Amino acid sequence: MSTTELLVPLHVKYIQSLGENKDDLAYHLTAHLRLNAIYWGLTALCIMGHQDALDREEMIKFVDDCWDDEIGGYAAHPGHDAHLLSTLSAIQILTTQDALEHVKVDRVVLFILSLQQPDGSVAGDQWGEIDTRFLYCAVQALSLLGRLDEFNKEKAVAYLRRCRNFDGGFGSSPGGESHAAQGNLHEVDEQMLGWWLAERQVPNGGFNGRPEKLEDVCYSFWVLSVLAILRKMTWIDSEKLTTFILSAQDPEGGGIADRPGDMVDVFHTHFGVAGLSLLGYPGLNDLDPVYCMPAELIKRKGLTKAWLALPRRDAIGGKPDHE
Repeated sequence: MSTTELLVPLHVKYIQSLGENKDDLAYHLTAHLRLNAIYWGLTALCIMGHQDALDREEMIKFVDDCWDDEIGGYAAHPGHDAHLLSTLSAIQILTTQDALEHVKVDRVVLFILSLQQPDGSVAGDQWGEIDTRFLYCAVQALSLLGRLDEFNKEKAVAYLRRCRNFDGGFGSSPGGESHAAQGNLHEVDEQMLGWWLAERQVPNGGFNGRPEKLEDVCYSFWVLSVLAILRKMTWIDSEKLTTFILSAQDPEGGGIADRPGDMVDVFHTHFGVAGLSLLGYPGLNDLDPVYCMPAELIKRKGLTKAWLALPRRDAIGGKPDHE
């Protein structure tokens, strides 16, 4: 089977098959990512137009079972400790499934706010690991819950300012190497950051996350999402990137890998499909690059920010600006 086109039916079957064999060692070894994986799979299905391929009620029940009543957040798997990353995934899943009534909003908000440190940074959990990506998780979760006004944005921005580097990029902490998964629009030199992101494209069309690193399909989203927000999608070779993502598909079992020939996983399947959506690949639904969720859903919630992806190639008139 050719990998020059997106193999939607195979990817749908691949996502449906995940977690079916609970006796598999791999199932238990990935328990720490289970709730995140459900978000990745569900969002990929939504973008491919197959949201109903997974059982809604079973999914919602699993999210409920991941609730950590002692901490006031969600764990990645029932019985695990709550973490900010899995809490965001839970909120994204329940938002997509129109089931936010299952969230104990006040307790979740308290949990998230408790993770912001005096310097404005955000920890992932009670054990205190700091990463600018956790700050993003806090902001998005509170935004989806309509409680962002309770977050100390001034301190957060001041902390992000300290993470900015001379090359225009942002590190995971002050002094950290610039990485394609970090950044803050209000604190960037848009031209310099756009240049740094465009430089992440390597000769085979894929993106790396840092200079001198290998290309990886997941950066198809991390780089493109910022370029879409900066309105600089035309700064990269979109055709070569599309070809790279498609070449990383498994033409027999479905799924997308980090690069051609490697083992597929739901993480790279999700971000590969997300990247293709931003590239205007035919037949896909629009993805909001700020929330990494279906654009129509974010629009209905009144949360759409300014961004511009490439025109959907099979849509009359292309894709409008998102103001």
